[in-house]
Amino acid sequence: MDTNLAALFWQRLWQALQKDTPPPPLSLQGYQAFSSAYPVSELAAASMALAAQSAAGLVDNPAKVTVDIRLASRWFQQTFRPINRLPLAAWDAFAGDYATADGWIRLHTNAPHHRQAMESVLGKHSDRAALAKMVAGWQKQTLEQAIIDAGGCAAEMRSLTEWQQHPQGKSVAQEPLIAWETQAEGAPPAWQRPVARPLRGIKVLDLTRIIAGPVATRFLAGLGAEVLRLDPPGWEEPSLEEEMMQGKRCARLDLKSAQGREQFEQLLAQADVLVHGYRADALEKLGYDSARLQQLTPGLVDVSLNAWGWSGPWRNRRGFDSLVQMACGIADAGQRWQAAAAPRPLPVQALDHATGYLMAAAVLEGLRRRVKHRTGSTARLSLARTAHLLISHPYSAATALNESGLAQPHDESDTLELTPLGIGYRLRPPLWLPGTPLLWSRSGGPLGSSSASWLPA
Repeated sequence: MDTNLAALFWQRLWQALQKDTPPPPLSLQGYQAFSSAYPVSELAAASMALAAQSAAGLVDNPAKVTVDIRLASRWFQQTFRPINRLPLAAWDAFAGDYATADGWIRLHTNAPHHRQAMESVLGKHSDRAALAKMVAGWQKQTLEQAIIDAGGCAAEMRSLTEWQQHPQGKSVAQEPLIAWETQAEGAPPAWQRPVARPLRGIKVLDLTRIIAGPVATRFLAGLGAEVLRLDPPGWEEPSLEEEMMQGKRCARLDLKSAQGREQFEQLLAQADVLVHGYRADALEKLGYDSARLQQLTPGLVDVSLNAWGWSGPWRNRRGFDSLVQMACGIADAGQRWQAAAAPRPLPVQALDHATGYLMAAAVLEGLRRRVKHRTGSTARLSLARTAHLLISHPYSAATALNESGLAQPHDESDTLELTPLGIGYRLRPPLWLPGTPLLWSRSGGPLGSSSASWLPA
């Protein structure tokens, strides 16, 4: 654990909000950290603190935010532990790292259509061993491009130097951590903001997938927001439903149909916040660029995420945390750090989780600006830009790391949580903001279990 790096991250993240006040002191406790080539636990603590401090700023709560680094690290792993049943597998059987003729590549096959794209290039195989034999005959860059061209997801392992010299790496390094744009005036009047539930009465339309965006909207739901998540027909995330859907209602909507777009616009007209994780031009192709969104909802706080950044040749490429780690030098650095025979990524999907809390902070800062200036705002973030922050500040060779004891029995709530899928225990929140607790109105449940409508007032 390096408290200097935690303080440095805190300063960098505070600056990303473009506030005109210096950051308040960062109060930390629980100094156990992940064993990693990079300061994952320090980033976890700082990103979660930023979200909490942004909540305090929205309601002018002068209390100091305290973060437990050990618990924050655990929240970057998993918050819900089911009992009397095994957790669902987080990865498809063929997802993972494979040796090629000249290095390593990671295949991401969790979504059925991404697996089909991989199989269109490499064929169908009975098991991983058979697939590995096929992959071993390919050059990594050739295979990466072939799978991308087929509509799939893959990333060859690059060193940090190779990424820094790559056109996408150069582009991302020039982007801000959070790219802000103030929208025209015309926002609705401020709502009542009780310190205990700062987002009570705020409607959040959630068009995100997998981890980063859902982390953001889970945090907003914990502050009292009404979060309505919309997924297309057929999209499933069974291993994340109890983990990421906490506090939300989840509905189905097809934005590619005329009826779906009409319903989406009706929902958006009543929303205060839109959080989305589509590729850079996806909403624009559907007719919803920033100007159109603000026209439909004056004063909208519009926060978006993509994997590879908002400029450069890969801005519209499909991507996930594990692929970004592979491409930008993190997995290679981990392999060298551990003197391992295979890639060694971060111990958790830290890019997803950290970016999720930065997105939540951006929403809260956008709402604060709306209250103060009656304007909307647009904020853009990416996994690759968060990765750039992390890899720019590695541990020194002298930093002693010990993650033993990260899990402690008292970390979980004493209350058994009942979900639509079963029962289990939830980790206690790692944040302490006096007067503003994180509380969720419902447990996580299946996608598509609610109607695509706002709750009656």
